Amino acid sequence: MILQIKVIPNARKNDIKFENALYKVYITAPAVDGKANKKLIEFLAEHFKVRKNEIFIKRGEKSRHKIIQINEQ
Repeated sequence: MILQIKVIPNARKNDIKFENALYKVYITAPAVDGKANKKLIEFLAEHFKVRKNEIFIKRGEKSRHKIIQINEQ
């Protein structure tokens, strides 16, 4: 499964919303030293009920707009 997401770091709580064919993911971690990416992967794994090692950031490692691949077993 391929997802287009927009990450909003430094949010009050972790949350996910689907708007205009785009997932908006609110993450409490700051966008410093990859902390937001790490928290994003943890949050998406919990939300989609997959393991963390099945989620990959295909594009947008340093951007708020990301392409995420989820390999479901």
